[in-house]
Amino acid sequence: MTAPTPSLPQSILEWLRAGYPEGIPPKDRIPLVALLRRKLSDAQIRDIAIGAALAELSDVNSDQVISSDEISAQIADLTSQTPSDEDIARVASVLAAAGWPLADLDND
Repeated sequence: MTAPTPSLPQSILEWLRAGYPEGIPPKDRIPLVALLRRKLSDAQIRDIAIGAALAELSDVNSDQVISSDEISAQIADLTSQTPSDEDIARVASVLAAAGWPLADLDND
């Protein structure tokens, strides 16, 4: 029996964990979302944001609960800002070093 293929959002979460083992620093969040928005739907980005938030909380053994509204507000804030080309290049290089297979995300 073969293992199920992870969904695209799950695969992206795995690459993010490889590229950012200590968690995604605030300065990289806006360019990261900008890279993802080039190819992913809002629903897929939301799935990734939820997964990243849950992983970050579990990494610090937190009992904190993040509501759906809080995640939606964070996504809206991140997607309303435009990162610099330098920020996008920096984040793309972190992801490439982690084996990011979606090179076309940063070449559009």
